[in-house]
Formats: sequence, C-alpha cells, structure tokens
Amino acid sequence: MYLIDVQSDDPAFNLALEEHLFRSTGPGDPGFFILWSNSPSVIVGRFQNTAAEVNRQFTDERGIRIVRRMTGGGAVYHDHGNVNYSFIVPAKSGVPFDFSRFTLPIILALGRLGVAAETSGRNDLCAGGRKISGSAQHMDGTRLLHHGTLLFDCDLSALERSLSVDEEKFTSKGFVSVRSRVTNILSLMPGPVTVTEFMEELRACVPDATPMRLEEWRLQEAERLRDEKYNRWEWNWGESPGFTERKTKRFPWGKVEALLDVSRGVITRASFYGDYFGPDNRRQFQRAIEGRLYREDSLKEALEAFPPSLHFNGAETEEFLRFLLQ
Repeated sequence: MYLIDVQSDDPAFNLALEEHLFRSTGPGDPGFFILWSNSPSVIVGRFQNTAAEVNRQFTDERGIRIVRRMTGGGAVYHDHGNVNYSFIVPAKSGVPFDFSRFTLPIILALGRLGVAAETSGRNDLCAGGRKISGSAQHMDGTRLLHHGTLLFDCDLSALERSLSVDEEKFTSKGFVSVRSRVTNILSLMPGPVTVTEFMEELRACVPDATPMRLEEWRLQEAERLRDEKYNRWEWNWGESPGFTERKTKRFPWGKVEALLDVSRGVITRASFYGDYFGPDNRRQFQRAIEGRLYREDSLKEALEAFPPSLHFNGAETEEFLRFLLQ
C-alpha cells in the first residue's frame, strides 16, 4: 500500500484527487492510504440535499466552502483542526460494506495516544461518550473507498453553526444528517499532542505503507476533475434531490411565506403567501421565478426582470433576493 500525504487544503482538489486515485486503482494494485486536511468547508454526502444541510448565511459570511463528495452518509464540517484519512483498495464485486476493517487501525492508533475509542452504530467512532469520527464508503465492481474525518482540534462552534439549519423548512427526499454530540480528540488526551505528532501516529497505523510522491500527471488529472466537477455549482448544489423548501419572513411592508419546489437545482414551482399588499399579479411573479436555477445569479436576473415591488408593495429587490437565499 502507498502512503500519500496531501499538501493541498483545497477541499475541491482533495476530493477530486481522491476520486482520481479511486478510478485509477485496479485489481492487484497495492492501494493507497491518504492523509489530508481541508480549509474550512462543509462536505455533504452524495445523496443529500445541500440546501437542507447547510446554514448558508453563516457559511457565506465566513467564506466556508461547500463541496459534495462521492460517498453517501451525512454532512460534515472540516477545518485545519480535522485530520482526514482515506483507504483506497481493490475489492471484488458483491463484497459488503465493512467499516470495521478500516476503523480498527484508527482505533489502535488512538489507543496508543491514550484515547479509548470504540465503534458506534455503523460508521462512527466515539470516545468519552461523544462522537470523534464519522466515515463513509463507496464501492464499484473492482475497488473500494473508505474515508473518515477525525475531530482532532476542530472549531466546534463553527461546526455547529455551519450545519445548523431549520429542519422544518424542508421536505426532502435526500438523506438528512443525524446531529450528534461531538468532541475533539485533543481534549481527551492525557497530555499535549501536536497535530503533527497525531498524524505521525496515524501513519504508523499502516506500518507496511510505502511513502509515495504524486506524479505530475496525477496532479493534473485531479486539477481537471476539480475544475470540471468539484468546483461546479451543478455538482455541489444542483445534484441535490428534489425537495420543497418553506421559508417565512416579516418585512416592514408585510409577512411573506415562500414555498419552493426544487428539482436538480431548478425551481420547478414557486408559491407566495402573506399579509402584504400589492397588485393581483402573483402568478406572473411566480412564473418569473420558476425555471430558474436556485442560486444567486439566476434569481437576481429573475428579480431584475420582474422586480418584487411590482407585486409586493414596498419590497426592495436586494432584500427579497436575500430572503429567497436564506
């Protein structure tokens, strides 16, 4: 098995590199053990509704990236206080998901640092009664990817606020993350340990891994996949399953309730209700919203073509745009 220490903290590049290594692994290959860390970001599961998982106002204010991964499971927050690991190995078709095979070395490494961890449920690690790690897997006919995030010294406040949304706003066909009580591994250690020392212990948990320097062609392939997939709104937001979002806001000129049906990132139906005043042209306004991508540039264009003030007496375009995106 090859050991790769990824130098990038770009979440889109790192996930693209992971997918490239996965796609290029074939039967008989030794496989990879990868250690990596991301700048502040929310990584959503393959089958999740991004809008239902992310506190968009907070992540926008903080410049926190939103990226979808290729594996299922729930949304997770990453920052430089997280250490992420990946195993990529050949696997035969029909092999069942087996999380324990890959979490056991991590548990042993934590034990050597004085942290007694254990599996919880199907894919989590807990210590001291709290979650310290979540993992996910993806398989095709010839290979398997297992990756996980380890909360070493993460900003738990940012974690909570990035993922904290009003779940009553959404009726979604996507998988909704289970909110768990979490803690940092560092707080459970008997003495001070640096992230460098922690990662060194993780490297030792796969003693037969041979360090590998990534060839330039692999880096170029990862950059191409990053640009064509992981940096694109169509993957990170547009791939969300169909959902209905309900949002309500009281403006100085009246209260508005919006119901938006969204499919593959496109608003297929928009309905507005409230105690506001205005001309009876609601259906015209709704049609201006329908068919638009559920993102800022597309909605801004719609509202410039049919300003909200034409239906909602006293409304301003910018405040209504923020309302639709909240």
